[in-house]
Amino acid sequence: MSETTNVDPREENVLITVACGTNNPNRSVRAFQLAQVAHGLGKKVSIFLLDEGVYLAKKNMMDNMKAPTGDIGDDLLMYLQEFEVPIYACRPCAEARQIKEEDLYEGIEMAPAAKVFELACKSTTISL
Repeated sequence: MSETTNVDPREENVLITVACGTNNPNRSVRAFQLAQVAHGLGKKVSIFLLDEGVYLAKKNMMDNMKAPTGDIGDDLLMYLQEFEVPIYACRPCAEARQIKEEDLYEGIEMAPAAKVFELACKSTTISL
């Protein structure tokens, strides 16, 4: 008789929500750095940008963003893009800030607010 184990998906999935943007480069860059760390640990990572965080999805906004630790935003973004880590920008938040899909970095997708709940219900969630 084999033993069945119920693995909680939150042990393997990590969602990082980011509500700050260029107004708080330390926290913004830290979110992408934590995503890189979680990915390196073998976790399935997603990032959801909302409120001011949607500015991070806009092309060239991560250029030259640096945390006091020396982590560089665009380097972290390139890593996440290379490994196809899903990054979502809240559509209503982006539209309220006149950000269009064509303004986004490659690999970042606009998503409805409901997407954050879909991801959060099966992930360990970190909010920055």
